[in-house]
Amino acid sequence: MTAQTGTTGSPAGPVTPPPVTAPGRPTNGSSRGAGDGGSPGRVGSARRREGRAAWILAIPFCLLFLAFTAWPVVQSLFMSITDTKARDLRHPFSVNIVGLDNFTKALSDPTFRKAAGNTAYFVLVGMPLTLVVALAAAVALDKGITRFRAVFRLGFYMPVITSIVAVAVVWRFLLQDPGGLINTALGWFGITGPNWLGDPNWSMPALIMMASWRNFGTAMIIFLAGLQAVPAELHEAAAIDGANAWKRFRHVTMPLLRPTLLFVMVTTAIGYLQFFEEPFVMTKGGPLNSTISLSMYTYQQFGFGNYGLASAMSYIIFVVIAIVTALQFRLLRERT
Repeated sequence: MTAQTGTTGSPAGPVTPPPVTAPGRPTNGSSRGAGDGGSPGRVGSARRREGRAAWILAIPFCLLFLAFTAWPVVQSLFMSITDTKARDLRHPFSVNIVGLDNFTKALSDPTFRKAAGNTAYFVLVGMPLTLVVALAAAVALDKGITRFRAVFRLGFYMPVITSIVAVAVVWRFLLQDPGGLINTALGWFGITGPNWLGDPNWSMPALIMMASWRNFGTAMIIFLAGLQAVPAELHEAAAIDGANAWKRFRHVTMPLLRPTLLFVMVTTAIGYLQFFEEPFVMTKGGPLNSTISLSMYTYQQFGFGNYGLASAMSYIIFVVIAIVTALQFRLLRERT
């Protein structure tokens, strides 16, 4: 009995099927690169094309940034160490380099120190007041106010987008003496209201009230977003453990709201350190320079043609803002 043979006459045995390959795949074991993106050369070429396209799209922004941001910053830095005046604009290369004399002159200027004190007063009183009012309004909108919530949100935010000129007209009517609405209301209780904008002792508190009312809407919106991100389960668990509303707010809400508080504090402090519109529109820095700010005094020096001195003042403000911001991050970042 003979053994069964295959078609080629070889002894029959286990038949091994040919390797199955995907359509279009090479069968010699070579790969086309990582994944199915093609060869490394093709991948690199595609990335280079994408990079060139990105740079082409970014060129308009880069040109605008260099022309209107980077170059003015560099020019102002150079001005701060020169004696540049308005008359030197026609001959910018004829100015003299004076080093740090402009910074020394600014720091020894009594009006500049007065403006620095006014700015510190505005920030140290106005920022906490703004944050407290904004947080109270946000909590009210998140928990307390249930009807017409959108109307209240719009009403609280409207001062932010209202023109400072319109705000100034309204607040001049409220604060004028005699006949202002605030002093009239105080008279109903037998209180004689002060000359809010004409008394050096009351002019800055008047501006702080106006600024807090005008700016708390932005912080309120951010606080409201942070409050709505706090999980309700944590409040429910704290309530089950016997914590009242204040303890839940203090020990549950505030720790989770700390990153939001840091952001609001930093942005509010930066804005208040540069406050300019309120004294410029309402009091022109008076009376007796009681409301003049660092930004306003710097603006006046530019108007007087003292470009070198004004540039030095601008960089002093920048350094102060950087220091205050770093302190705020150090204060709140460790617990964030």
